[in-house]
Amino acid sequence: MNSTAVIVINLALIFYSIGVWSERIQGRLKAWHTVFFWFGLVCDTWGTGLMFDFVGGMSYDVHGFSGVLAIVLMFVHAIWATFVLAQKNEKMISNFHRFSIAVWFIWLIPYFSPMVFRMLEAAK
Repeated sequence: MNSTAVIVINLALIFYSIGVWSERIQGRLKAWHTVFFWFGLVCDTWGTGLMFDFVGGMSYDVHGFSGVLAIVLMFVHAIWATFVLAQKNEKMISNFHRFSIAVWFIWLIPYFSPMVFRMLEAAK
C-alpha cells in the first residue's frame, strides 16, 4: 500500500467532513466551508492519482466506478458552493447542506468499500 496515498485520502476525509458537517451544524453555507470542500477535492483527486499509479490504473468495480462518481460529485459540489456564495441567495445558502450531505454519503462508498471487500474476502 502506498502510505502517501493513504495519508492524502484520509486528509480528504478530514477536510471534506469538516466542511460538510460544519456547514450542516451551522445551518448555512459559508466561504470557509467551500475552502474545505476544495481541499477535500484536491486531496481526494491527488490520493486517487497516487493509488492509480500504485495499482496500475482504475479498477472496474464498485470501488472504481463509485470513486469516479464521487470525485465528479465533489467537483460539482465545490463549483456549486462557489456559485451559491457568489450569488448571495439566502435561500440557496441556507439549503445548500442538503446537497452536501448527499455528496458526502456517496463519497463514503469508495472510501470504505476496499475495507468492506477485504473483510468479506477474509471471512470466506
